[in-house]
Amino acid sequence: MAKKGSREYITLECSVCKSRNYRTSKQTKSRGTKNQAEKLVLSKFCSVCRAHKEHRERKK
Repeated sequence: MAKKGSREYITLECSVCKSRNYRTSKQTKSRGTKNQAEKLVLSKFCSVCRAHKEHRERKK
């Protein structure tokens, strides 16, 4: 079975206190589509702020 796309590991950083709380992966490239240009943004719980805040993608 052929590999359809590769995954890239990224770190999510709190947009308020800049602490790096989460690691995840995302699809980088698949056959017939372009690379994902925009950065991943998720609402996650920040243990430093003790509230749900916006977390943005950062490279290692």
